[in-house]
Amino acid sequence: MSDLVKKDNGDLIEYLMKTGSGLDLPKLFERDIYLFDTYVAGTTHIEGIEKIGESLKGDDRLVFYREPENEHDPQAIRIETLEKEKIGYVPHKDNVVFSRLMDAGKVLFAKVVEKEMRGKWLKIKIKIYLHES
Repeated sequence: MSDLVKKDNGDLIEYLMKTGSGLDLPKLFERDIYLFDTYVAGTTHIEGIEKIGESLKGDDRLVFYREPENEHDPQAIRIETLEKEKIGYVPHKDNVVFSRLMDAGKVLFAKVVEKEMRGKWLKIKIKIYLHES
C-alpha cells in the first residue's frame, strides 16, 4: 500500500519559488495582530478628501508613517492610502504607544472599517494592526 502514496520532497514549492509563478506563499509565523479601534484625525485639513473618500472601501489597507519632527506632535503618525495619498493622522490621544512601537521598528497599519461624509468632514473609522513577521 505504501508504494501507492507519492511523497512531495519540497520539489513543488522549490519549483514555484524559482519560476515566480505569482503564487504568494505565506511566510512562516507571519501574522497581523489586531490592536485598537479609532478614527483618522485631521481629514478636514486634507485637500481633495472628498474624492479620496469616494475611492476608500471597507477593509482597504492604510499605511502608517512616523513624523517625529512634526511641530504640533512629536508622536505624530501620518496615515496614507496605498496610492500614497495622505488622509490624516492617528489621533493624538491614541498615538503615544503606537509611536513607541514604530520607533522600536514595529510595522503598524490600519484597515478601513467605515466611512461617512459629514459636511466637509470625512469620518473614517479604522482598526490598527501590528504586522509581525
